[in-house]
Amino acid sequence: MAADTTDLDTIRERAERWLADDPDPADRAELRAVLDQLPASAPELADRFAGPLTFGTAGLRGPLRAGPNGMNLAVVTQAAAGLVAWLAAQGGTGPLVIGYDARRGSRQFAERTAQVATGAGRLALLLPRPLPTPVLAYAVRQLGAVAGVMVTASHNPPQDNGYKVYLGTELGGALGAGAQIVPPADAGIEAAIRAVGPLAKVPLGPAGQLLGDDLVAGYVARAVEVLPVGGPRELNVAYTPLHGVGAAVLTAAFAAAGFPVPGVVPDQAEPDPDFPTVSFPNPEEPGAVDRLVALAESTGADLAIANDPDADRCAVAVRERVAGPAEAGSDPAAERPGWRMLRGDEVGALLADHLMRRGVTGLYATTIVSSSLLRAMCAARGLPYDETLTGFKWIVRAGGGAEPLVFGYEEALGYCVAPEHVRDKDGITAALTIAELAAGLKAQGRTLTDRLDELAAEFGVHHTDQLSVRVDDLRLIADAMARIRAATPTSLLGQPVTEAQDLLPEADVVILRTDTARVVIRPSGTEPKLKAYLEVVEPVADGDVAAARSRAALAVAALRTETAHALGV
Repeated sequence: MAADTTDLDTIRERAERWLADDPDPADRAELRAVLDQLPASAPELADRFAGPLTFGTAGLRGPLRAGPNGMNLAVVTQAAAGLVAWLAAQGGTGPLVIGYDARRGSRQFAERTAQVATGAGRLALLLPRPLPTPVLAYAVRQLGAVAGVMVTASHNPPQDNGYKVYLGTELGGALGAGAQIVPPADAGIEAAIRAVGPLAKVPLGPAGQLLGDDLVAGYVARAVEVLPVGGPRELNVAYTPLHGVGAAVLTAAFAAAGFPVPGVVPDQAEPDPDFPTVSFPNPEEPGAVDRLVALAESTGADLAIANDPDADRCAVAVRERVAGPAEAGSDPAAERPGWRMLRGDEVGALLADHLMRRGVTGLYATTIVSSSLLRAMCAARGLPYDETLTGFKWIVRAGGGAEPLVFGYEEALGYCVAPEHVRDKDGITAALTIAELAAGLKAQGRTLTDRLDELAAEFGVHHTDQLSVRVDDLRLIADAMARIRAATPTSLLGQPVTEAQDLLPEADVVILRTDTARVVIRPSGTEPKLKAYLEVVEPVADGDVAAARSRAALAVAALRTETAHALGV
């Protein structure tokens, strides 16, 4: 009991010190209320002071709440001061450009970052309003900035926010110009953040120079240049930004490219930090695109497209016949018209194949958790290929510069179709490119699923799926990773495991392979999830793609069960 009292006194003292330095009256009041509820609030207080949010290659991301283990004005002030000090120590010149989305606190955090930069004597350029992350990545290159900051939690739940850092050419080099940071920059920035003294002594200047809409117009114009001039443009598209910031930019880009303006899901069209119509603002989550599919069906759309809230990801749904009765009393074995969300690997393969057919030569890249189909396509067509760790910070640096990167994707709905435009995933240009492909196929009386069947007939069915386990206690993820390492399966689907890779210490990843299957297991880098990426490759016999897809689906379902058992989840 005495030890508990001592611990409580220690954390109370830490909280009081934090309160004395917190620049936000609302956060001070919030934390004071928690302190006033002690000892009942001890677990909550301990969580808020469990440690500072760590600045890594994904920047900062966490719940909006007072205290060092949350996203708030104090944490952002410290992060901005550390970043600006690190940029100066590296000899970086040029402005800091800052963007933000429509989440709670985003604009305040962006303006505080600008104040810290100008207070240190550096020009700060603030995007004119809440805008997609790709616009910020574009601005870093376009404006010759030393670095960029994007305040966003992407597709995280409403209670979160985040802080991503991009470097310009001077400090990022040719491959990292306008790209997210990689080691050792993250450790250097983290050290500089920890070296920041009392926040009251951080000098604050004006809130920077507000950029005009000409920057956004420039982004749209360059996005349209991703597509060749001419070509079919007749395509009816349904679209949702999922309460995020993508709608205005995407619809402007579609119109400028000559497409009909997509129909937008009405109650998801405007930015809303509460994300009221979805459980999680992530197109991959069950139910997230139900309203989009309903709009597509009611308007007779050819294609349905969703962006995540900061519009750096792109999800695609297609019309096809699906199993199951359309209404009560119908034949349960019958098929009916329906919509299916394409997997990120399917969209990645379609985009890569489209660029290859256009004659785009150079390096094609993806990650270790994505399908092996892109590797097979590049091998058959004599194009350079590379595979990286997860994250676009690695994809855009693929190949080490030996070949120019022309396309990169990750299975989590991220695509880079124009690395010289935006050196990061970009849900706007991905949507334009998939629409161009769909319009061209429509003009021939064909669809995206027809093209997928062609790829399957040529390279075999590469069926991918994911086992994703969300946890409240991160120790459960560590336990599962320890379990798979201690008792690594020797067979999967009745076949011997021919290769078992453990990527520690470089990455917390375990990879298992058989002759026809692959499992990649890792903790999520942005959410409290354990993920297992599953793939089965099934040859197509006698041109019967449908039969091969059925066999592959059954095999992946069995692989999911075996993997879950091995992980103990």
